[in-house]
This record gives sequence, C-alpha cells and structure tokens, in this order.
Amino acid sequence: MLVLSISSLKGGVGKTSVTLGLASAAYNRGIPTLVVDMDPQADSSTGLDVPTSTRVDIADVLAAPKSQKILSEAIIPSGWVGDRLGHLDVISGSPRAAEFDRPSLSERYLRRLQDALTRIAKGYRLVLIDCPPSLNGLTRTAWSASNRVAVVTEPSLFSVAAADRALRATDELRQRGASDLQPLGLVVNRVRAGSTEHDYRIQEMREMFGPLVLNPPLAERAVLQQAQGSARPIHSWPGKPAEEVSGSFDALLERALRSENIRGRRGVAPAKNGAQQSEKK
Repeated sequence: MLVLSISSLKGGVGKTSVTLGLASAAYNRGIPTLVVDMDPQADSSTGLDVPTSTRVDIADVLAAPKSQKILSEAIIPSGWVGDRLGHLDVISGSPRAAEFDRPSLSERYLRRLQDALTRIAKGYRLVLIDCPPSLNGLTRTAWSASNRVAVVTEPSLFSVAAADRALRATDELRQRGASDLQPLGLVVNRVRAGSTEHDYRIQEMREMFGPLVLNPPLAERAVLQQAQGSARPIHSWPGKPAEEVSGSFDALLERALRSENIRGRRGVAPAKNGAQQSEKK
C-alpha cells in the first residue's frame, strides 16, 4: 500500500484539485484507493460527492485510531462509485479535525493516522491524504503515516518559497523518526501556456530542485473546475481538454506508483538561495 500525502504550505495552489485528479486516475485504472481528507475545510470530500456531514469522520478516527469499529464506520464509498465499497473510498473531512491541528503534538499523537491505516492496509493499493495548507499537527500527522509527499505549487515567487519550505520540512520530519517518508516531488499546477513569468518560475524551480520537479506540469484548464464543481471524476468528463488533463494525472499517478520501487532521495539539498535570488528579478 502506497500512502501519498498531497500537501502545500501555501493556500490556493490547487492542492485539493490534484488530490481529486489522482483519485480519478486511480479509479480509472481500477486501483483500490482510499482518500483521507485531513483538511478541516473538507473540500476533497465534497469533490468526491460525499455528504458534508457524516456520522463518523476523520476527527473520530484521530480520536480513537485503534478502534476497528470507528474505522470501519468512517470509511464510506465515494459518490463517484455509488455504494461499491472498496473501489474508491473516503474518510471524510471535518471542521472538528482542527482540534488536532496544534503546532506541538507528541510523537504518540503524530502516529495516530499511521495506527489507523495499518488496520486497513490489506484493503487498498493506494491511500491519498489531502493535507491542510499548513505545517501544524494535521499535516505532520499525515506525513508521519506516509511513504511519499507530493508538494503542490504554482509558478510564482511565493509558491516557490513555500515549496522549498515544504521539502525541507519533510526532510526534517524524516530525520526525527518518520524513516519511510520521502518527497515524491513538486507538482507544478495551474500553468498558463505562453506566460513568460510562468516559464521563468518553472525554470527557476528546475534549477533549485532538479529532478524533484515532476513532469508534466499541470496546465490551467477550466474543464478541471467544471468536473469538480459537478463532483465528477475528470476522466469521465467529455472533450479533448478533459482528455489532456486526465493524461497528465495518469502520468503523475504512474510516477507515484513507480516510486515504491525506487530508492528515495535521502534528504533535500539547500535550494542555493533560490528564493532570495528570485526576489531580485
């Protein structure tokens, strides 16, 4: 089971859109997948056509991670698949999860999601965790349960700096005990074709982070928002633009699945003053 956190340390970069795109790609390939919505805003749950309020949610799982009864009740099928439990399932998000988002949590608290996921490991090939756009308790809890972290960013100055912080934070957490944690890389989202600024920032990221910048970059396309607004997988949306977006998510999912068989990069090198240099542009 590959556990992949989708993260950013800056809001508004499309982290949830990437989570939903990867879920769509996995569902399209028939990969048994669980989406864990750790963000108190619960946008992934909405996009997966899950009720905004469920009887048991991620807050209950974090409160009692070793309760098989709570875990089994918390896992529900996505509205994308009807009532077919086991194809694409969700642990829905909840505003109540914010109580676990404290900056300082004990190592025991940080292991709570990992404790829960070990009890359902045989049921899924892939777990996608949609993290809050911060580095407090919920994100660190998600990372502690993960094998890989995909950092979502945009081709802009402040997003590049946030991506650098996120990569450094994953390395620090790994050194503090999350030994299986490695960065999958940077997902560059909302790229506008023909934008000189976007081309400059993408090149800047490649100079700073090398092969950690994942291909392909995700183009800014209205069709993605249309599919998500209708709570449908992008792979089921008609038209050539949707087909192109779906292909990009297929490539990212394949990269994630292959990463299990590739020795992870042990540590993240300093970014060569990239953020400071970019401010001089």
